Amino acid sequence: MTSSEDAFGIYVHWPFCKAKCPYCDFNSHVRHQPVDALSFARALGTELKWFAGQTPGRTVTSIFFGGGTPSLMPPEAVAHVLDTIAALWTVSPDAEITLEANPTSIEAENFRGYRSAGVNRVSVGVQALNDADLKALGRQHSSTEALAAFRLAASIFPRVSFDLIYARPGQSVAQWHDELSIALGEQQGHMSLYQLTIEPGTAYFDLHARGSLVTPTDDRAADLYDVTQELTEKAGLPAYEISNHAATGHESRHNLLYWRYGEYAGVGPGAHSRLAAGENRRAIMAEKHPETWRSLVNAHGNGIIADITVAPHDQASEYLLMGLRITEGIDLDRYTALAGREIDSSKIAGMKSMGLIKRIGPRLMATADGRKLLNAVIAELAV
Repeated sequence: MTSSEDAFGIYVHWPFCKAKCPYCDFNSHVRHQPVDALSFARALGTELKWFAGQTPGRTVTSIFFGGGTPSLMPPEAVAHVLDTIAALWTVSPDAEITLEANPTSIEAENFRGYRSAGVNRVSVGVQALNDADLKALGRQHSSTEALAAFRLAASIFPRVSFDLIYARPGQSVAQWHDELSIALGEQQGHMSLYQLTIEPGTAYFDLHARGSLVTPTDDRAADLYDVTQELTEKAGLPAYEISNHAATGHESRHNLLYWRYGEYAGVGPGAHSRLAAGENRRAIMAEKHPETWRSLVNAHGNGIIADITVAPHDQASEYLLMGLRITEGIDLDRYTALAGREIDSSKIAGMKSMGLIKRIGPRLMATADGRKLLNAVIAELAV
């Protein structure tokens, strides 16, 4: 496997969904007329060519199709994107190629086509194993349909992730214990287990503000988190990131690239990129509106609306923010080289005494207790 220093990923954003989930703040869009999928795939290919010109000589180690709902892409559209990447860059023989999928029966019909196109890992958005909660979450599948789709994916792809949302309205610790236990009996080495968050701009945010949506208290959420850690560790899937759990060797290499503050090119509406530029980095963002993005690509070769220089001290802040999410933590020497200063040793000592962080050699990491208070830990260390 390629070392983390040499890793280079490509993120492909497919912005379309059948329906907008009430908790979702991602760049996703519903179209009531059929989407011309191949025209968007060709536009993705055009933007990829622009990024290839910015990253000569790189070897692609991971590709991730996110959204939106990438499992609404026709397999030939996925194949076009992957063939374009292979023509523009060297692709590592063991490259991880992930596609996020919804577990409806219609979308599951595309699984074999995605595998033939080159996808070797699928992240299945089961989200809940309770039909009433699935309906409340705006999902288009039942729990029975979700399990059938996950099992089908596991029979087709070498690696699969079982994805769930917890800390849902009205969810008790006992209910989550039982639900997670069922999921652990189905998983194939990786689980993404996210606490429901209420994000501005979502339908849930408005309901929550009006008092119509009641989420678990902080104490209940902490109990749900503790049960999550207990059951996953017992099953051999410890957390390697706050919300991600894996057996050894099943970690998401593409997401680790983000958390390790690696380089990646993002194509598609609203996609972000981080590319090296000498000692600086470029933070690149594309137009969010799908049809406007496509028009920009067709006119200019890319849909970029921002290309900002990130100086080393700002990179240090980003590295700290991303790196403390993962159990392996950050390399203090790398942080110091970027920031131009060491983290205040008295702050490290203080947080160590509280059991929130630990240091092993040159690495600094949040403890299990520290990850519960990660925003506060990062805010303290960053000052």
